[in-house]
Amino acid sequence: MQNTTPLLLRSIRLLKLCCHVGSGYLQSIVYPYFPVPVQRTMMQRWATHLLTILNIKLRYHGRLPGWEIPRALFAANHVSWLDVCVLMATCPTRFVAKAEISRWPLLGLLSKNVGTLFIERSRRSDTVRINQHISDVLETSERVTVFPEGTTTNGKQLYHFHASLLQSAITADALLYPVAIGYRKASGGVCEEAAYIDPSLWVSLQNILSQPNIVAEVTFSQPIACGSKNRRELARLAERAIADALSLPIPHKKTEKFSDLRAE
Repeated sequence: MQNTTPLLLRSIRLLKLCCHVGSGYLQSIVYPYFPVPVQRTMMQRWATHLLTILNIKLRYHGRLPGWEIPRALFAANHVSWLDVCVLMATCPTRFVAKAEISRWPLLGLLSKNVGTLFIERSRRSDTVRINQHISDVLETSERVTVFPEGTTTNGKQLYHFHASLLQSAITADALLYPVAIGYRKASGGVCEEAAYIDPSLWVSLQNILSQPNIVAEVTFSQPIACGSKNRRELARLAERAIADALSLPIPHKKTEKFSDLRAE
């Protein structure tokens, strides 16, 4: 029989979560006026408390990039909206997100206020603009996270990593950090309830609240220096590193050679 959270406890968690999101919105209004170090602390504390409310335990592996590293781009696999909170709690970062999120009630305004970079995915020409925007942010020594899969999975597989937004790392001469994210139950199995597959955020939240506890694991692989690599090479290297960290197969449609990638 599956172990689930009692209804009363779910309701209490939901009430706490609503209050915390409201608090986050109020904090986000003044957030842009604080110096960057203070912003990082605010972001990390808010995200950490949100995970605590949802009874999500955070574990990270590998070496986190220090702030002495001037330019760092994170490329992460995408399982859930929780990924954003997990990364903010681990290593504060700005994110690239689809423009539709900017129009969501409350969460859209919160995302805008904390510096999320929005891309119009239906317009291919917007890739050039967002790549330049990411590069500009990286030049200020802030971290930026992209999700090269372009959508979420159930946590048991990876999708093909698209290379388009990794051009920003080359332009800014940044280090590319592959970041593997996974969610597990206390028993050790993959927690599919954490995945954001259903289009309804409410259903996703109910699935998460139903779990007594969830373990979020974040693995930072060795950074990749761009050097003379092109964006497709970077995508394949990040994809391999994350697949290895999660013990998942690489989702290539066909076998690729680096000599072929350089010719593209």
